[in-house]
Amino acid sequence: MAAEGTSKEMIATQAEMVEARVPLPYRDQCAHLLIPLNKCRQAEFYLPWKCENERHSYEKCEYELVMERMLQMQKIREEEAKLKQTKKKGQSIPLIPNTANA
Repeated sequence: MAAEGTSKEMIATQAEMVEARVPLPYRDQCAHLLIPLNKCRQAEFYLPWKCENERHSYEKCEYELVMERMLQMQKIREEEAKLKQTKKKGQSIPLIPNTANA
């Protein structure tokens, strides 16, 4: 099942995320990569040079999600700009003004 607005599917289930104690803000389409990353971090005592492959794959997934959202927002802004331009064209200033008593 893909989340609304993204092309990536949720791989990790809610039960898996609860069991792994993944915080709510991190329960996105990349949570399936965060679970093994956190297990590796705990096993290696959070040493920064350990778990590099897991961290890289998780950060790449998050980056792709952000880029996808940015592209969607850019498309929305372009559509709004087109609508705004068409509204402006329809509301041109009349050559003969309407008077109150005419």
